[in-house]
Amino acid sequence: MHHSFYLAMKKIFLIITFALLAFIRSVYAQNSSDTVAYLITCNPGTEVYSIYGHSALRIVDNFSGTDMVYNWGVFDFGTPNFAWKFACGRLDYMLESTTMERFLQTYHYEERGVMQQKINLTPGSIRRLVELVNENMKPENVKYRYDFFNDNCATRIRDILEKSSGGTIHYPPDFDADMRTFRDLLDDCQKPYPWLRTAINIALGLPANKKATFSQSMFLPLELQERLSQSVINIDGRMVPLLQNPSTIVDYAMPAVKSSRLLVPETALTLLLIVLVAIIPFIRKKTVVKSVDIFIFFAFSIFAALMLFFNFFTGLEQTKMNIHILWLNPFIIPCLVSLLVNRAGVIWFRLVFFTSVLSLAVSVVLMHSISAIIPACLILAFRSSARSAFSWNPFTVNDNILI
Repeated sequence: MHHSFYLAMKKIFLIITFALLAFIRSVYAQNSSDTVAYLITCNPGTEVYSIYGHSALRIVDNFSGTDMVYNWGVFDFGTPNFAWKFACGRLDYMLESTTMERFLQTYHYEERGVMQQKINLTPGSIRRLVELVNENMKPENVKYRYDFFNDNCATRIRDILEKSSGGTIHYPPDFDADMRTFRDLLDDCQKPYPWLRTAINIALGLPANKKATFSQSMFLPLELQERLSQSVINIDGRMVPLLQNPSTIVDYAMPAVKSSRLLVPETALTLLLIVLVAIIPFIRKKTVVKSVDIFIFFAFSIFAALMLFFNFFTGLEQTKMNIHILWLNPFIIPCLVSLLVNRAGVIWFRLVFFTSVLSLAVSVVLMHSISAIIPACLILAFRSSARSAFSWNPFTVNDNILI
């Protein structure tokens, strides 16, 4: 009797256990199938940090009634030594979660359009996606070291989708022939801002001239949206689009930026060069000519110091191996010092003259084509040659100029 009772209880226990497991599995499956992920793409803004657009991940759980946005593009302006850490490439970004409603409030305020596209993932991939996001949200993982080309708000979404899908996402195979460089991709975003475009192009080193693969090009939010829209995913043996059902949820046009041709760097520097060549030969007071040269070499010394810093003293890989240091070189700084302490400094001025002329000769071959470099190098060559004691130079500064 005891043996029969034991067997009966065992059967009841097994039945209850299997029933509970089936219930949990059905609830979990329902939870996964009711969870939908969306790629959020935000239009560029007018602030420097927002001109490249923005990407985020939206996860809607209809079972629990949550609608959350996960944003890997958050940084804290209150970080101690914020500017220094940013310049040195040591600034940490973080993942922030917020409700969809609160997320959109910012873009309504900034009048920036927002688009969403549903991400085609199996229930199993959705579960892995949620698990990976939750893992990222842990205090020890929420921060990461920002890298503009390789690790940012867009690449984090690319990577987490690749991991959660288990390698079932397929990119177009014929992209290599159309590959553009990282610099070219940035140019598309910077065209409305010519001064910023010129500054960034000069600041970027040879790593920016590397061609970006299909996956690497997704470091820009708009490229991420376009590239993932061209991709497919294998679901139950069928290749289906990775993204579907595009919809605009905040409807604002791209920002219209007006720029005058007279205010672009190449025009401004060319006008300055013409003014210098046309006016300085007729200035008879040495103190005036010296003041003009101090101003010119002071401005170029700032850029030379920045070029030195970004080449050798920063963790930003994108600014290293910068060929522009050939003309924005450290020799400019002793020229400024010579002017300030009233010394001839002929050797330093000659070094600046020869490097400026050399830069003009090789700019098309070795440097990225930046038209503002030509008038800038000519200004440096013109004023450095005037103080290099060249007998052939009719603009040489000499003692015949009146004090």
